[in-house]
Parts: sequence; structure tokens; C-alpha cells
Amino acid sequence: MGNQIARTAGRTVIDPNLPPEQRNDRWLTPPAVVEALGAFDLDPCGAPGHVLAGRTYLQENGDDGLIDPWFGRVWLNPPYGRTMRTWIERLVGHGTGTALIPVAAGTKLWQEVVFREASAIHFYRHRIKFLRRDGQDDAMVSPQASAIVAFGTDDADAVLTSGLPGVALDLRQHEVARG
Repeated sequence: MGNQIARTAGRTVIDPNLPPEQRNDRWLTPPAVVEALGAFDLDPCGAPGHVLAGRTYLQENGDDGLIDPWFGRVWLNPPYGRTMRTWIERLVGHGTGTALIPVAAGTKLWQEVVFREASAIHFYRHRIKFLRRDGQDDAMVSPQASAIVAFGTDDADAVLTSGLPGVALDLRQHEVARG
């Protein structure tokens, strides 16, 4: 990872001051987070050797998770960059799945998509320690808080009963006021 990382109090973090082309936007989810949510049929943003669903689309194999067909229950840890909204909107259109995204409640993504369309949101208590690109645990800590966002009834139920640390909100029975 070279100059993409910095050590802070023994933890690895991505340097937010690097130009975007030098940052790694592939953050591998710790398997325990996904396992707490149950089985998934598809991971359209997969990484080699990091299997979190029955089928994993890999750029390295010529797959394109934004274009290739989605099916069943989807696990989505999208690239943390300019395309994140496109990935989340694809998940909303699919209707069944769960995404792991950074908490940024004041952004257009959250205001216009997440709060309007999500069935449940779990605000993770701690900053998630993502895995390195090679799948090894290097305590690469997200520079911001993360949320697990569910779309669809079954995914909302899974998020609300996962036992993951943090606070979960069931949005299925609440009207979200908009200003």
C-alpha cells in the first residue's frame, strides 16, 4: 500500500490528503460483519479471494457489477468514491440487499437516497477495521463511521437482529420528514 496508508496510534488509516487516483477505494469487509447478517447470493463489488456471497463479481475476471445482472439477496460494499451513489441506486432498484457505506448524513446520497429508500439502518458502534487488499487483517481503520443499510423486509430483519455493535433503526414503519 506504500504511501496510501499512515500509522496512527498503531492503527492503519488511508491518508485522506492523497489525490483520489492514489487512494485505494477497495475496502474489504471483515467476514464476521457479513456472517452476522446471514447468507447473501451476490456480491457485485467483490475482491479476489474474499468470498462473502454465493456469487462474486470480480473486475479482474471482466465482470462489471453495475451492468451484470443482479439476483437474490445482494451484499454491497461499494467503492468509496464518486460512483457510490450509482451503486446504492442500483441496490435500491434491485430491492433486496444490504450495503456497508460511510456515514455522511448531510450528503445528497443520504438525504436523497438512503433516508428515503432504506428499510433499516445500523450505525456501527466502532470504526470498522477493514482488511487489506490481500485479505489480511492489518487494522486498516475507516477514517469515518460506517452504516449497514438494508433494503427490503428480509434484509431489514437481518440487520435489526444481527447482534452487531451499534444502534439499528427500523425505518419501515416511520415516515421520514423532508425539508
